[in-house]
Amino acid sequence: MSSRQDEPVPQEPHKEAGSPACPAQWVGAAGTAQDPQSRSRHVTEVVSTGPVRHPRTLPATCLGPARLPQPVGAPGGSQLCSLPDPRCPQVQRVLQPLSLSLQQLSRVQHHMLAAMEAGLRLRKGAHTVPMLPTYVRSTPDGTGESWPPAPSRQLRWRGGGQPPATGMGQGGAAVADWGRASILPCQLFDFMAKSLCQFLDDLHIPATSHQLGFCFPFTCITTGLETSKLQSWSKGYSCSGVVGRDVGQLLQAAIQRQASHDINVMVVVNDTVATMMGCRLGTKPCEVGLIVGAGTNSCFMEEARYVESLDDNEGRMCVNTEWGTFGDTGAMADILTTYDEHVDAGSLNKGKHRFEKLIGSLYLGEIARLLLVQLAQDKALHAGGTTPQLRTQGMVTALEVLNISEDQGGLAAAQCLLQKLGLQPSDPDCFTVQQVCLAVVTRAACLCATSLAAMLTHMRKNRELPQLDVRPGFARTVAKLAPECTATLVSAVDDSRAQGVAVVAAVALRLEAQRREVDQLLQPLRLAPRARQQVQALLQCEMERGLRQETHAQASTRMLPTYVRATPDGSERGDFLALDLGGTNFRVLLVKLRSREAGGICMVSEIYSIPPEVAQGPGSQLFDHIVECIVDFQTKQGLWGRTLPLGFTFSFPCQQKSLDQGILLNWTKGFTASGCEGKDVVELLREAVRRKNQFDLDVVAIVNDTVGTMMSCGYDDPNCEVGLIVGTGTNACYMEELRNVEAVPGAEGRMCINMEWGAFGDNGCLDEFFTHFDAQVDRVSLNPGKQRFEKLISGMYLGEIVRMVLVELVEKELLFQGRPCPALQTPGIFPTKFLSTIESDGLALRQASAVLQNLGLAASVEDALLVRKVCQVVSLRAGQLCGAALAAVAEKIRDNRGLAQLAVTVGVDGTLYKLHPHFSQHVQQTVKELAPRCTVTFLQSEDGSGKGAALVAAVACRIAQSRAAPATGQ
Repeated sequence: MSSRQDEPVPQEPHKEAGSPACPAQWVGAAGTAQDPQSRSRHVTEVVSTGPVRHPRTLPATCLGPARLPQPVGAPGGSQLCSLPDPRCPQVQRVLQPLSLSLQQLSRVQHHMLAAMEAGLRLRKGAHTVPMLPTYVRSTPDGTGESWPPAPSRQLRWRGGGQPPATGMGQGGAAVADWGRASILPCQLFDFMAKSLCQFLDDLHIPATSHQLGFCFPFTCITTGLETSKLQSWSKGYSCSGVVGRDVGQLLQAAIQRQASHDINVMVVVNDTVATMMGCRLGTKPCEVGLIVGAGTNSCFMEEARYVESLDDNEGRMCVNTEWGTFGDTGAMADILTTYDEHVDAGSLNKGKHRFEKLIGSLYLGEIARLLLVQLAQDKALHAGGTTPQLRTQGMVTALEVLNISEDQGGLAAAQCLLQKLGLQPSDPDCFTVQQVCLAVVTRAACLCATSLAAMLTHMRKNRELPQLDVRPGFARTVAKLAPECTATLVSAVDDSRAQGVAVVAAVALRLEAQRREVDQLLQPLRLAPRARQQVQALLQCEMERGLRQETHAQASTRMLPTYVRATPDGSERGDFLALDLGGTNFRVLLVKLRSREAGGICMVSEIYSIPPEVAQGPGSQLFDHIVECIVDFQTKQGLWGRTLPLGFTFSFPCQQKSLDQGILLNWTKGFTASGCEGKDVVELLREAVRRKNQFDLDVVAIVNDTVGTMMSCGYDDPNCEVGLIVGTGTNACYMEELRNVEAVPGAEGRMCINMEWGAFGDNGCLDEFFTHFDAQVDRVSLNPGKQRFEKLISGMYLGEIVRMVLVELVEKELLFQGRPCPALQTPGIFPTKFLSTIESDGLALRQASAVLQNLGLAASVEDALLVRKVCQVVSLRAGQLCGAALAAVAEKIRDNRGLAQLAVTVGVDGTLYKLHPHFSQHVQQTVKELAPRCTVTFLQSEDGSGKGAALVAAVACRIAQSRAAPATGQ
């Protein structure tokens, strides 16, 4: 197709319209008005502005209030892309194929949406658009990119055979912007490098290190910000030896050959991405880029988890749609006209870029010319006469089409065109030409708006928002096709593209600097493999010290005998009561043990609250309250008058003297009831029963929740010989060889040991693993200096550790742009349940934003990602510490038994282990890493603290009965 060199129309300053108070979405748009084949300012405004300056000249069906005559037969606006004026039936018949109904546009939107979604998949279907990741992961936040930009020093040449534009952009990043310069293929990159160095020399910029952003407006496969391999040339370029090669490396090599400046090519982006990054409205950056000039393209900030080709799928990434190829496989067959087919047949890339050929300015003039030829042949123009000029390809330009479409001066422009085509213009002919041009522009604008509506709908769905707030430039079309989306379109100005590519570089530099500083701050919270091995070895040492009489007092792990000598074997039968006291709620249970054929275990329970004034008042008041709850439960269950064996789950550190005697060592979990520490809690319970003087209790066993968990899981799996609790607090127990338990006489058999490992490290053995964040949490806790291991891994403290980290990130201006966050100064405002929410798969980014918003914190996508990263680091450390400790337990059991390989089951309970999306995986992976000779199975407990206590009582009764049977026989 031949081309004409038309002088560009100077673009008048754009007057910005009012914007919503808090828009969430902006679209940066550009048309290449300086391009010889451009649509100029008219179509630029059609696709890139809000309420535009010349509504009288734009298609009313796309831009809102009607200023043009409405067609007959289109009631209610059913023809969104309709004929300008059907005064002549012959004109209407020729232009009718360009008139698109709402239903047709809806189908285009549906096909475009499907093609975009298919393009994001690894296995792309037939009807796709490329959807290429650009590795631009953030829009400017105003902190490191000095926005609004200071006046950029620019050096530009225009016209064929002259140098590409270069300039200094944001943050001192140099910009190379190569648009349509005609450069010999063998000299292309050397020419650009020489021009860039000459530009720096002319500005007397010293030969220090510079970071370069390179705008390369051709289709590339990108694998990193600085890595772009050219896929194909377009726009009339054909430079051999470049396709398939990394253009960033080619430019870098050319710069090094110049040997005059230290310049690093750090980002390569196309013009669409540069447009998006270079536009903003007020303080809000754009998240969509739109180019409609000689060609067309778009980009937008996509949720990274939907880009299947990415390894790192967190946050967002700008995706280059390359939507000009839409329709290449027939998705638009029902709207293509014979004129479109003629244009395609005469193009350089037949059958390709079909969407671009409907709306790109390179093709609009030719579509209009073919329509005029048809009208002349139908005797609806120039009385049926044609001329050689009219029949010559390329004789009508897009610029002429746009000028003719104007209300003011449009008819005069039509007269000039007819004269150029060798036709004698009459007034009706001029009017007909104007209607043709309006029809061509209207269809192009409607199709562009329809595709934008598809993109906005895609973004709204993927962000799972009920409404995506963007204000429309295509008010009527976008509103009808995407009613849940509104868009503000920001027109690109001169230098927006250069500024945009510089902003990409500046944002990348900011993110890299922030990443380094964040990593440095979080490094103390990361456990290297050697550190995990150290923790395992330290706990093994503390376990040995705790089991020996002579070193027991110095050990931080108490290693307390529980006098539980066996796990369930399945033969236990009978009815048992269980009490469960381990926090602010207290439970009473009736547990009925039957054969598995008769239903196995049947339980009835009721929960009673422990008011704070009771938990922190006199001990007698606490146990009187417990007895009142037991009385209420027995009355409701019709147990009055029956004395059933009872197992008492008491989840606080106790020194047991026998199975039914437990001396409270100290309160935890916020309990401070006086007169209890150092006393037998079973006896305190019996004293309360005697004060009530209404019933009797047969307390068979006192256990903690960890032992109960092991026993509960042991009923289902005989291999279960370890119990683990990771919830508000943490603890573990296991079956130790009795010969190693020096506090208990005897050498035969085994005994469950309550490790009380929450106190691991209280003697200072873990000090090197404590960070200043942990020290802050410990200092303000109810028990400073105690339960140090528990404060590293349990649910009561993880949220507070995260809060301390976030406070420091804000102080260092790495989070929330350094804005003061009074909410974060409140202790306990960031509970551990937030970690589970924020780290959940799939919706993590939205969940993180919602959590922060509920705390009154205005968070960007980068803020939400950083908060998620902090949560991940803290929970990973907790899981690895727990896994290292559990590996020490497994290895202790294996070593005790002299086994080459141990198979053991761990019964687990606790909200952190059960509800956190990744904590259990961290624990299990660490155990596998540190105890390779142990096959450890994890079995989650169902009501271990209640059912387990009853099972301890049942096992004790079974053992007592078995011992009594021989004596009875004698």
